[in-house]
Amino acid sequence: MKKEYIFKSERLGFRNWTNGDLTEFAKINSDLEVMKYFPKTLVEDETLEFIQRLQNHYEKNGYSYFATEILKTGELIGFIGLAFQDYITDFTPAVDIGWRLKKDVWGQGYATEGAEKCLDFAFNKLKLENIISTCTKENSKSENVMKKIGMQKIGEFKHPKLKDYPEYEECICYEINKKVWQQRI
Repeated sequence: MKKEYIFKSERLGFRNWTNGDLTEFAKINSDLEVMKYFPKTLVEDETLEFIQRLQNHYEKNGYSYFATEILKTGELIGFIGLAFQDYITDFTPAVDIGWRLKKDVWGQGYATEGAEKCLDFAFNKLKLENIISTCTKENSKSENVMKKIGMQKIGEFKHPKLKDYPEYEECICYEINKKVWQQRI
């Protein structure tokens, strides 16, 4: 069966989630290394709820943290995509770009490649003007992806959704706007 992708990069396909993604995505969300910068790993029921939230987000907004697959193999490797964030900070509400990939594909450039394609989708298809990205201060790998895709650091903040988890609460925020993006490409 041919997959229906919303868009593709050179090596990756981006699509909405299906309930058939549950088993593989639950493995990713239960990996201690993958979830190192999050308060906890997710069990299967929590992963299913997350998939349903992503499906609803896509239906409402036309984008989400997309299920991301390697085109050659069809292997689900996690998500790369966009999400509307309305928690209270100086830079929200805003559309955020984020990623979570399974450990065995780390270091192959997929997060950067996928994030660049998602920015292209955000600015050229969705006609958005500005995108942010956040992570905990210790998550240097995600911060490096933000830098590689041309984002600039705009500050540090205490994430309001993580106030019950002080070891994760200190976060950084990067942003890029459409004009800067267009100058890069």
